[in-house]
Amino acid sequence: QMQLVESGGGLVQAGGSLRLSCAASGRTVSSCTMGWFRQAPGKEREFVAGIWRSGGTTWFADSVKGRFTISRDNAKNTVYLQMNSLQPEDTAIYYCTACTKYELGSPKRWSEYNYWGQGTQVTVSS
Repeated sequence: QMQLVESGGGLVQAGGSLRLSCAASGRTVSSCTMGWFRQAPGKEREFVAGIWRSGGTTWFADSVKGRFTISRDNAKNTVYLQMNSLQPEDTAIYYCTACTKYELGSPKRWSEYNYWGQGTQVTVSS
């Protein structure tokens, strides 16, 4: 079993920054592909960012490309999502996901992951 706990969310003004953390236990984040998803009110859950198990490859949703960065600290067994130039459209609950079920599965699909956290709220005011 693996447990994921997100933190770092809060209220920020448009143009500001936040750094989300995903603390893992039970398994090492270095052994898994990791992802971030978000769900805004009235919207479907969507992929935000991912990092390959090797740590050398990342990918992002078009809506956050150039503004968000995903990284991992293996010593702390934690994955981060650095969010810059935040906009009201970024307001959502952000979820951390871990360990895709299949090697050929898409890391951009929520259903491909074995583990997920309970989320942390990010609110961006205009």
